[in-house]
Amino acid sequence: MTDSDPAEQYVVVRNGEEQYSIWWADRDLPAGWLAAGHTGTREECLAHIEEVWTDMRPRSVREAMAR
Repeated sequence: MTDSDPAEQYVVVRNGEEQYSIWWADRDLPAGWLAAGHTGTREECLAHIEEVWTDMRPRSVREAMAR
C-alpha cells in the first residue's frame, strides 16, 4: 500500500487461514477475505492486528502441528 490520507478509513480483514490484513473501507472486500470487526485509520487497524494476531502461522499449520 502507498501512503494515504490519514483520514482514509480501513477495515481489518481475515481469511480462512486466520491471517489478517487491512483493506479500504469504501471498497468491496477481495475474494476469500471477511471483515474482522474493526474499522479505523490505517495506523489504528495495524495496531489492532498487532494485538490480536499473536500466532502468525496459518490455521492449517497450527492444526497440523497440534496433532
